[in-house]
Amino acid sequence: MRTRTIALTIATCFVGLTLCFAESPMMGTWKLNEAKSKFSAGAPKSVTVVYEADGDNMKCTIDGVDGKGKPYHNVWVGKFDGKDYPVTGDTETGNTRAIKKITDHKMEAMNKKDGKVTTSGHIVIAADGKTRTLTLSGTDSMGKKTSSTAVYDKQ
Repeated sequence: MRTRTIALTIATCFVGLTLCFAESPMMGTWKLNEAKSKFSAGAPKSVTVVYEADGDNMKCTIDGVDGKGKPYHNVWVGKFDGKDYPVTGDTETGNTRAIKKITDHKMEAMNKKDGKVTTSGHIVIAADGKTRTLTLSGTDSMGKKTSSTAVYDKQ
């Protein structure tokens, strides 16, 4: 009886954790809406972003085509706590990313390359949960100031 109670308690905890992640409006697949976005020349195209649970962390996978027509793929695994976590596959904006949850629908984001901030901004998810807007500003690899507003539609 005791073993059964412990097993049921553990199962309930896992279900509860899964529901917590599922309720976050950030979770899921987001596709770039190029028509609603504003970039400088040479910006990425055909971008898909997927947020999913990875143990007690969040995993963000970004796939797309850069401004030169080359495919790219990068992955960030971390928490929405504002601390730096490694990014793999991002040769342009950095090797660490920090995302801090402000509210369920707003987050701050920062990319760093070798400890130096390259881009920073915020992510806002519409109240209906159907669009996600990423507004970033920073400095590119040539030292030029950049800014962009990327609008994503929930898939």
